[in-house]
Amino acid sequence: MTAEIVFYRLNAKVVERTEDIPDDSKQVVYYSLAIGHHIGVFDCFKPVLRCSGALYDAVLASLPQDGEARRKLAGLLRFGEITVDKSHTEILRPAIALAAGSASEAVAAWLRELDDSLAAIDREPAIYLMGRRMP
Repeated sequence: MTAEIVFYRLNAKVVERTEDIPDDSKQVVYYSLAIGHHIGVFDCFKPVLRCSGALYDAVLASLPQDGEARRKLAGLLRFGEITVDKSHTEILRPAIALAAGSASEAVAAWLRELDDSLAAIDREPAIYLMGRRMP
């Protein structure tokens, strides 16, 4: 595989009209997640992980073969992109911890960075990751 893999983390939400903003600013994030883009809410992403397709293949190979974690991350290759949110941290974090111990240094470093982003999601469930295969 020659494509580059990039994972972006939600770092801001922008509301198009100020009258659509609830009074409590923290509620803006939860409100916008609930109603999506119907009122002009735009997600702003920041790249947090980047690797070659070959390294991503090695990451997948390091995960348990029949596990949900591998299936989830392999979805990026099948569909071109995936979303990783709070509902995925329970399956990904244990698999990452298991795989990082026996993986090559490059794979282990990438898995540690992914785990850092998953830990951020655990602390703030409104955050999520968008993984994309770039041409």
